[in-house]
Amino acid sequence: MAVITASDLTSLAVGALTGAGASPAQAQATARALVAADLDGLATHGVSRIPLYVEHLDCGRADGAVEPKLVHDRGGACLIDVGGGLAYLGCAMAVEQAIERARANGIAIAALTNSHHYGAAAYHLEPIAAQNLVGLLFTNSPGAINAWGGRRPLFGTNPVAAAFPRRGKPPLLIDLSLTEVTRGKIMLAAKAGQPIPAGWAVDKDGNPTTDAKAALTGSLFAIGGVKGAMLALMVELLCSALTGAALAFENDSYFEPGNKPRIGHAFIAIDPGALAGDAVYFERVETLIAAMLADPGVRLPGDRRYAERARLAQSGLDIPDALLAQLRAFAQRG
Repeated sequence: MAVITASDLTSLAVGALTGAGASPAQAQATARALVAADLDGLATHGVSRIPLYVEHLDCGRADGAVEPKLVHDRGGACLIDVGGGLAYLGCAMAVEQAIERARANGIAIAALTNSHHYGAAAYHLEPIAAQNLVGLLFTNSPGAINAWGGRRPLFGTNPVAAAFPRRGKPPLLIDLSLTEVTRGKIMLAAKAGQPIPAGWAVDKDGNPTTDAKAALTGSLFAIGGVKGAMLALMVELLCSALTGAALAFENDSYFEPGNKPRIGHAFIAIDPGALAGDAVYFERVETLIAAMLADPGVRLPGDRRYAERARLAQSGLDIPDALLAQLRAFAQRG
């Protein structure tokens, strides 16, 4: 392992992405998000994703030159076409639009189509919470979860996230995929040649597997059985039917050769002042949190991230030597 500062890692990540053809704006937005994930202790969604992004830029599954465009606009709703580029620049645009429209209308949805993998979901919601707005975020992804009773991976892992602002304290951050485990953890196991626990996935033929590589092209178990599968269905429709994005099963796996992802995301921002009011909102949030913390052992969602963020900002980030060498090689191509 090598230790590197967040600033140096961000510069290296920008160089690696621009070396693969990403525009400076795309590279910077992507690098900031990935390094933020590493700072939060989420290595599965950090710079470990760059080799995959570089592969997609190299083969045309992602367009490094395109800029996101606002294509539909009505009051509290808008649709942004990412154009097949990396997701992060479009997500930043969606956050700006959601904040502005929620302030004007009380609630807003900024949706994206023709997008790509967008990393750790809660990262995108922190700017919304910083404006004292409640943020919700949904995305679909290439097929990973079978419909209940079926074997084909029809729905994506379909992460959901929420950010609830607090007065004078960091927001509550809730971020989870609808599978028993994230694909990122399986990806890391596959790279390391390690097995995965039973109960995480089935292979492409519907057989339970502990082979991480077989799991990546198979189907993952939804959390909570049929209930998780129904939640995955809800997110799938929110992110595809409303946006025109590809359905999960129409997208090939990120981890195998395939088509250009056309993922959909939906950002929702809610102004508490448009409902019971800011004072009531903050009182209710803190009353609930106090009740939660009255039970020993309760940890608030987001606290672990904040602790890691503070620690790693001081100590630097541990990055595997092989990954660091890859990033440097990518950066030298620019």
